Parts: sequence; C-alpha cells; structure tokens
Amino acid sequence: MKYKEKIIAVLGCGKSGIAASRLALSEGARVKLFDTGNSEELQKKALILRNEGISVALGEEGVCKDSTSYDLVILSPGISLEWEIVKPFKESGIKIVGEIEFAFSLCDSEIVGVTGTNGKTTTVELIGKILEECGETVAIGGNHGRPFADIINDKISYSTIVLEISSFQLEAINEFCPNIAVWMNFAPDHLDRYQSVDDYRSAKMQIFVNQTEGDWAVVNGIDKLNNLRAKTVTFSAYDERNDYCLRGSKIISDGETLVDQSMTKLRGLHNAENLMAATAVAKIRGYKNEQILNATLDYEAPPHRCELIAESQGVQFINDSKATNIHAMISAINSFSDHDIVLVAGGKNKGISYAEAAEAVSKNVNSVVLFGENKFQVSKDLESSLRCHMAKDMDEAVRTAVGLADGSGVVLFSPGTSSFDMFKGYEGRGDAFKNSVTKLII
Repeated sequence: MKYKEKIIAVLGCGKSGIAASRLALSEGARVKLFDTGNSEELQKKALILRNEGISVALGEEGVCKDSTSYDLVILSPGISLEWEIVKPFKESGIKIVGEIEFAFSLCDSEIVGVTGTNGKTTTVELIGKILEECGETVAIGGNHGRPFADIINDKISYSTIVLEISSFQLEAINEFCPNIAVWMNFAPDHLDRYQSVDDYRSAKMQIFVNQTEGDWAVVNGIDKLNNLRAKTVTFSAYDERNDYCLRGSKIISDGETLVDQSMTKLRGLHNAENLMAATAVAKIRGYKNEQILNATLDYEAPPHRCELIAESQGVQFINDSKATNIHAMISAINSFSDHDIVLVAGGKNKGISYAEAAEAVSKNVNSVVLFGENKFQVSKDLESSLRCHMAKDMDEAVRTAVGLADGSGVVLFSPGTSSFDMFKGYEGRGDAFKNSVTKLII
C-alpha cells in the first residue's frame, strides 16, 4: 500500500474531503480531517467518520496546531490555498495536494478530463454514455457527481474514468495528467475567488500542464489555445475552420457528417459543442459514427440547463438556472434568438459586469426582469440595451415576465451568476422558478 502508515491531514469535510479520507484510510494511512465549520450537519458527519476510524477536528480545532507531524495534506476543492486552515501546513513545508491529485496517484484507468466555464457536466455524461455503449467499463464523476477518490475506492478496474474538473480542483495538482483533456470554453467567472481573469484562466490551463505528445487535447477553437504539447483537435459551433464544426444541425469533420443533432434530444448551439467534444473523444478512441450516434439518441441533458418546463398560452418557460456566469447566459440567449425573449436574470454579486452581454441582449431580448443581490448593478450594465424591470423575489419576477411576454415567445430564466444570495445552489433556484411558473399557469 502506497500510503500505509503515513499520517495524512485532509482539509474540508465536504464530499471530496470525506471521499479522500476514506480512500486514504483504505490505503492504510492514519487520517485526520479538519474543517473550521461546526454545524449540526458537520457534527453528524464527524460522528460517522470517527466510527470508521477517521479522526475529525471541527470549529476552532479545525486549524491544525501540530502540522509538522503530517506526511501529506489533501485539500478539498472548496478550500483556497490562501485560507487560514491551510496556513500551518504551508509554513511547515508539508506537501499539499488536491483530492484529484491524491486519487490519481492510485489510479490505473485511462482518464478523460473535462474543464471549461460551461458545458462540463453534459459533456462528461455524454462521453461516459458513448464509451459505455461502445463496450467500455466507465465511471464518471469529479466536480459533479462522485468524487474521484470515491471512484478509486471502488477498487474496480474501469477502462476509463471521465472527470469533470473545476479550476479549484486544478489549483493543487503536481502529476495529474488526463490521457484526453477537453477544454469546453472560457469566460470570466469566480472572481470572488481569483484576483483576476488571468488567474482563473491559468488555473484551468493546468489541465494540460503534464500532458505529452502521447496525449490528446480537445479544445474549443474560439479560445485559440497555443503551445499545447498534446496532439490537438479543435471544435466550434460558430466557426467552420475547426476540426469539428456545425453545418445546419450536422456535426462535420473532414467533410463527413458524424452526428445529426436534430436526431438527438439536445438543442441549442451550446449543446452542439457538447456533442462535438464528446464525439471527438469517441473518434480519438476509434469508435464508429453509427456507434456514437446510437449512444446519443436517448440522452437528455441534466435539469436546469435550457430545460423546457412548461408551455402555456403561447409562452414557453425555460429553466436555465445552471447559467451561473455571463457566458452561459449569452449562450442561452443565442439558442433562443428566433423567439421573442423575456429574460429573467440576476443573483449573487460576484464582481462580474454584465456589459459583455449587452450586445446579445439588445439584439435578441425584448424585455429584461431582474432580481437578486446584483439587480441594480446589472441594470446599470444593460441600461443602454434595454429597460430593465425590477422584482423583489422569484414570484414577482415570473409574474412580471409573464405580463411582458403577452402571450408569445419565451420566458428565459438564465441568471448569469450564482445563486448564493437567496438559494443554497442553482438546483434550488431552478426549482423555485419552476414552482413560481406552476403557481401562475395552473
């Protein structure tokens, strides 16, 4: 066992930290988990972990006092390297790795890693489904779903593990290297964690840092990534000068139609790019067009991403709560550009300007309804594009949007920011939108 008798500190009692703790314990390590929170929920988790043989320190004890006694520190992705909980270990010079780095050190499977600002979850699920239906044994997880460490702790020999990888997870890697790295897109985000857009981009670029000429990079051609060591293929739904492009509803490569998007349940240009990336991975692995298409026919995108939730009196209601950044919001607007759009947006103030969306809004949106912490700032950013209507909560926002739709078009709920000003996550926010719509139309 690689970590037998090692003394390991795990920082963060979320799902990644718990998974890393259990994997380390199964490898024979002595494990202590630290978290500065001390909620009732954390105390319940701590009790379960202690019964399994994992020591847990919460609250004031969550900042380690004897850091020099540890051989390794495993960092949960939600914890920044700059936080107080990490400081004692940095000062002691203890090696600090992220959960994906730790799990990778125990992994014998091929790795497909997917990063980007938007589209990661759908693309990971598509890749997993295609590879599995082509006969591989596949596990999917990472930032969405099961932590990588939990998958490794299965002790199952998967042929391929497909991982959604966030910038947070890439901050603390040393040797992690996917055989195929997929870069979906890039747009400003998480500026409440990073000092600049360049810092955020640099974190994401870490997915390529350990790749060699024997690996593959599948990248969005719009972002023009240069100097990658891996063999590179590009895709774009907006520019045909890429290895994979879109003509009408058909995904084309080298003049050949690989997949017809209209035969699938996926709609919109963003989903065309998700299909392109997944198809590129499958082609790299040597699978045939018919196999790829058959695997995608019955796939449905995860909820809360351009999800049609109702249609009433000529108005479609689209739940795009997963649009937690401007790029995703613009993508959704462009996907419904042939409809009369009433946009419902706003949420947590992450320090990001909506001015980038002004062109798409002025070109494609009839009316805007804003609510949430940043609504007044968003109104200023969009004031030259369109008059914005303010709402105090979700019910009022939907009620206002229905009035503005006036019996036609689309009410598009695409916030453009995260939900933590009013909700626990984008899922709860999307459910609240659904509930508000249901109350109005029934």
